[in-house]
Amino acid sequence: METVTTRLCIVGGGPAGMMAGLLFARAGLAVTVLEKHADFLRDFRGDTIHPSTLDLMDELGLSERFHALPQRRVEHFSGVVNGRSYRVADFSRLPTRNRFLSFMPQWDFLDFLAGEAAGYPGFQLIRRTEARDLIAAEGRVAGVRAEGPDGPVEVRADLVLCADGRHSGMRERAGFTPRAFGAPIDVLWFRLPRRDGDPEAAAGRFGPGRILITLDRGDAWQCAYVVPKGGDAALRAGGLSAFRAVVAEIAPFLADRTDSISDWDCVKLLTVTVDRLDRWHRPGLLCIGDAAHAMSPVGGVGINLAIQDAVAAVNILAGPLRSGPVAEAVLARVQARRMFPVRVTQALQRVIQSRVIAASLAAHAPFRAPLALRILDALPPLQALPARIIGMGVRPEHVHAQGSP
Repeated sequence: METVTTRLCIVGGGPAGMMAGLLFARAGLAVTVLEKHADFLRDFRGDTIHPSTLDLMDELGLSERFHALPQRRVEHFSGVVNGRSYRVADFSRLPTRNRFLSFMPQWDFLDFLAGEAAGYPGFQLIRRTEARDLIAAEGRVAGVRAEGPDGPVEVRADLVLCADGRHSGMRERAGFTPRAFGAPIDVLWFRLPRRDGDPEAAAGRFGPGRILITLDRGDAWQCAYVVPKGGDAALRAGGLSAFRAVVAEIAPFLADRTDSISDWDCVKLLTVTVDRLDRWHRPGLLCIGDAAHAMSPVGGVGINLAIQDAVAAVNILAGPLRSGPVAEAVLARVQARRMFPVRVTQALQRVIQSRVIAASLAAHAPFRAPLALRILDALPPLQALPARIIGMGVRPEHVHAQGSP
């Protein structure tokens, strides 16, 4: 059995795990990240890089290299109803250095973070290695048992950071059960070709009983078709031709390319979950990101919350962790710091899900633009509020010098 000894073991190489790995390594700590896949190439993941994350790139001195990567810049988000566009979020109004969203494939973003982290001597990313169980010793978590391509791997660590997503196996092994709040929707993700002359870069398109989100990925549109909870089976039963027709009806500019949806394998179901842990920690272990709180896709803010968790964890824990195992009371400070923005964001998402999205899905023709869209479009200064919630979050975190508090 291979044995690895490290100061910090991070389970999961998603946005929370890779950002935490980079920042803890930057703070001079030995960090081992376990990623069960061979690479980050998994489609239909969140591709939004928020202004708060772009500001972090500035703070880390990485902006020039980051912006050299292919990406699409978006300064506004609109809702489209009956062919009319209603502007609802204006990121150019944000009180921050980066007043726009960037859209880039998440695998490019994760590869970038991994590459930057690899420049620090204490950083190690072990791919194709899946965490299977926790190691317990003297009343605390003391590491992780994993399975790699060459057999069992045992990682001994002073702290295990669970960043393995909304279906976290390590969270389950730790005995944590999230409290679910329910969600009235699910989302179907698919891609269609993008062509010169296509309309706005990012928009939500509303119709009676239908919502389609279109996000510009350069050569393609990443599309999210919203259905009532559990509505995926009924939609598929209606046939692929009927689904293509619905897409063409709500977004007429896409009508000439819906045959790119060649079969149902092109359409991926995202089962929407909103939940969170009441307790994120136990001695030797801390959950962050989706492992601590699964967010709705509303606003695409899950990545933002996960990255902010990672920054807060480094700011609070890097100093104490240099000396060895961290007291659980110190781990609790991370949860105390991040719980308020999680609660507020989830509450806002649930309101939007029930009062705007679910109401639109239940509507019949003739269909009028939701009141929220009409108010925001009529009062441009108000567009800064959803832009701030989406782009910066409730409590943006900033990188402290070398992770010191």
